[in-house]
Amino acid sequence: MTERTRTTVGVEEPRNNDEDTGSLFIGDDEEAGLQPDATSKALVIAFGQNVKTLREREGLDRETFGARIGYSAATVASYEQGRRIMNGKTIDKADEVLRANGLLSSWKGQMERAQYPATFQGMAALEKLAMELLKYDTLMFPGLLQTPDYMRALMAMRRPLLDDDIIEQRVAARMARQEIFDRWPTPYLGFIIDEAVLLRPHGGIDVLRGQLEHVLLIGQKRNVEIQVMPLDCEENAGVTGPFTVLTRRRDGKQFLYSEVAGVTSLQTEPEQTTLAHTRYGIMRSQALSSRESTKKIEGILGSL
Repeated sequence: MTERTRTTVGVEEPRNNDEDTGSLFIGDDEEAGLQPDATSKALVIAFGQNVKTLREREGLDRETFGARIGYSAATVASYEQGRRIMNGKTIDKADEVLRANGLLSSWKGQMERAQYPATFQGMAALEKLAMELLKYDTLMFPGLLQTPDYMRALMAMRRPLLDDDIIEQRVAARMARQEIFDRWPTPYLGFIIDEAVLLRPHGGIDVLRGQLEHVLLIGQKRNVEIQVMPLDCEENAGVTGPFTVLTRRRDGKQFLYSEVAGVTSLQTEPEQTTLAHTRYGIMRSQALSSRESTKKIEGILGSL
């Protein structure tokens, strides 16, 4: 089966102003939850309305309910109005406090995906189930390796322009994906990066310097292999462009993800996924080894 989706840049919907909304980032509750992507705003609002209905059924005001789940009344308002997403642990706690009998907990998967653009939600969910993830990039550092400053620089270059709030929301969501490096059991993560990517100063030299330093640091993890495809390489099996091959832990099923000009494709046909996995294996032999790649990155960093 092949699923194709077209990326659309959404505009954040107006906030519901019929109740006190507080600040978008609320004091000591700043880490209370990520903002939803504009494409999932309606879904998160619907979840919030369910929370509000159940809270009122129990006769609890926001302050009392917030105290029971560990957050302020202002944060409860942001949850109920769809401005922030409850994490899974908080959803389970709310379900218990409001005696929802699993009604709220059944939303956890949808709420977790709601922080990502609709075209990436399927892949974001698969990353959490990965036993192996292999990625080849030709234009930019892979999202899983990017620093926040590098992310902002890339998103600021998008056309049509993205709203500043949407940029910050997507930076936060992309950073959340990077927990994959510390997950247990640890997935194997392989990255092949075109050497040209190491030379492009997106965001300026300081941003590039920080990005290169970060890649060197991540490359020290035992479950990560980073290789550079050198500019003078005469053979490259990846000439057809960037792609990701992911193997799911529970059943070994493979998925092939690619994105070209904003159009994404998530494929599951064994012929396509096996060919892509084989292609990546060939590219590993054509690229610099991990040790050689580290020296290459260090050399470029030293020249900046």
